[in-house]
Amino acid sequence: MGHDDLQERAAAWLAEDPDPDTRAELHKLIDAGDTDALAERFAGILQFGTAGLRGELGAGPMRMNRAVVIRAAAGLAAYLKAEGHAGGLVVVGYDARHKSADFARDTAAVMTGAGLRAALLPRPLPTPVLAFAIRRLGAVAGVTVTASHNPPQDNGYKVYLGDGSQIVPPADARIAAEIDAVTSLEQVTLAPSGWDVLGEDVIDAYVTRAASVVAPGGPRDLRVVHTALHGVGWETLRSSFVRAGFPEPVPVAEQAEPDADFPTVSFPNPEEPGAMDLAFATAAAASPAPDLIIASDPDADRCAVAVPLAAGGWRMLRGDEVGALLATHLVHRRAEGTFATSIVSSSLLGRIAAAAGLPYEETLTGFKWLARVPGLRFGYEEALGYCVDPAGVRDKDGITAALLVAELAAELRASGRTVGDLLDDIAVSYGLHATDQLSVRVDDLSLIAAAMDRLRSSPPSSLAGLPVTSAEDLSVGSPSLPPTDGLRYRLGGDPSRGISGARVIVRPSGTEPKLKCYLEVVAPVSSADGLRGARAVAAEVIAGLKSDVGAAAGLPAEPVGAAPGCPAP
Repeated sequence: MGHDDLQERAAAWLAEDPDPDTRAELHKLIDAGDTDALAERFAGILQFGTAGLRGELGAGPMRMNRAVVIRAAAGLAAYLKAEGHAGGLVVVGYDARHKSADFARDTAAVMTGAGLRAALLPRPLPTPVLAFAIRRLGAVAGVTVTASHNPPQDNGYKVYLGDGSQIVPPADARIAAEIDAVTSLEQVTLAPSGWDVLGEDVIDAYVTRAASVVAPGGPRDLRVVHTALHGVGWETLRSSFVRAGFPEPVPVAEQAEPDADFPTVSFPNPEEPGAMDLAFATAAAASPAPDLIIASDPDADRCAVAVPLAAGGWRMLRGDEVGALLATHLVHRRAEGTFATSIVSSSLLGRIAAAAGLPYEETLTGFKWLARVPGLRFGYEEALGYCVDPAGVRDKDGITAALLVAELAAELRASGRTVGDLLDDIAVSYGLHATDQLSVRVDDLSLIAAAMDRLRSSPPSSLAGLPVTSAEDLSVGSPSLPPTDGLRYRLGGDPSRGISGARVIVRPSGTEPKLKCYLEVVAPVSSADGLRGARAVAAEVIAGLKSDVGAAAGLPAEPVGAAPGCPAP
């Protein structure tokens, strides 16, 4: 794009931009003739897909801003009307990130101007509250403005349909087409008023529902430290714990209140190195010593758990470990219905479900798929997302998951046992399923495409000394899974090392500039006495998989790895 064309496009965008902040940014770039910066902002259009919108805040069509959000809201409104929902209710929620409240109000104004009804949640709240409100209020759709655990300069726009679950194809493409049809903001009517602002009753209803996931009358003697990571989770989680009869958690004071700049963490994601340091320090200073550390991500739809080590300190549990614990707990409570997880998560859930005589399904990554499993009772994926009450929230919900983890831990404590003891029991019953992840963040997205191309053109024949028995290109789809950009390798076992098999899945992240490699090693264990040795061997194989997969993909030798304090179990 030439300099003159860039200046023309920027000037045309500037003439319509409703936000004084982004207008000032664009004015400055135009006046400075900053071609590189303008080219970044006008190289295309931020694409709407199954994750909605997510990107860096700023001016222009390649950034998250009010002009982009107004177009997206107008496209969603047109889609809803075309689907026969004229006059229907759209619930709008938002987190505490920069511009979130503005984007939410603009969405309500667009919906109202288009002849739909809109209702804003009363303040920045967890994403699960929005997913709950959609179904409770009989809405035809919902929107939450959040970038979840992305860096502070990002924001996002997530769309739900009337069943309370996130959009999937073909709805995403139809909404995107309606957005593309909005060529000028002059086409869009923004009502100056007329939408509702919901009261505290919707939050109270969510808290009551959340508290109901734990059985009445059970043990409640449990000490929990909680960090909200500067997000919106603390107040709702605190209220839910108290309503359920647990002692109020001890907050990590420096991170309890919402702060859009996330000042104490590099990335507001409990999986990232350093994110949990203040939580560990708070737990070390607490008296009496806590039994658990629970972390919510910034919009509180994910839940991270850390447990104390006998030798001192804490260990973050992997999402797969928490998933297995919750599944085992639900089986113990005689839960009925389908257990489901995504293809990148541990295969252990399938074994737990089979042993309990329960249906089991695997889906593509994302709760937009998991929430749609027929008869779902429990769904999880390894990225710390858990759906433990699909009748209430058909999405991942970090607050109800935290409550169920607390119930399990309190029951174990009352019987003189620990979460670690139960993890050992699970490994002996079903085999040790050690999982880990190789995750590489890039500045240049072409590096991810190059790595995927390299693996497709030169697939490995062995990894970590294990033979690759099958290599699936998931982009072609299958009778059980829609197409997705990913590769799945199944590996044979090595009886001499006590390994029965392994699995590797490689895929680009759907929400961040990362290439992710998901690793699993399975080792049968005959008794608790064999666990230490099995874990050591599994850790060696995991390390070999990391090295060999990274080399096969042409990745850096030491990429960003797993969550802090999370050695392969």
